[in-house]
Amino acid sequence: QVQLVESGGGLVQAGGSLRLSCVASGRIISNNAMGWFRQAPGKEREFVAAISWSGITTSYADSVKGRFTISRDSAKTTVYLQMNSLKPEDTAVYYCNAVSLTGLVRPLLDYWGQGTQVTVSS
Repeated sequence: QVQLVESGGGLVQAGGSLRLSCVASGRIISNNAMGWFRQAPGKEREFVAAISWSGITTSYADSVKGRFTISRDSAKTTVYLQMNSLKPEDTAVYYCNAVSLTGLVRPLLDYWGQGTQVTVSS
């Protein structure tokens, strides 16, 4: 059974920081490039950041470049998203998924976890 579990969200003031974590069942993280996506109320889910299987290559949406950092632990069991200088427009539910880095970053799994809510107050 596929499981993706995101955590670390919360309520923070603009300019603050949060660190999100993603763990998954089986070998989803150890066998794949991974990515973070987010969905704000009334909007479609959008790409945020991705990291290659090796951890060497990363990719970011323009809206978060220079503020967010994606990483993965050396054991390839957890994927992180460090979010600094948060803005109200970063408010969304954040999800992780395995991704393909060929061409546009796209999720590989049809399954999505429950996500973790990030709320940034002005």
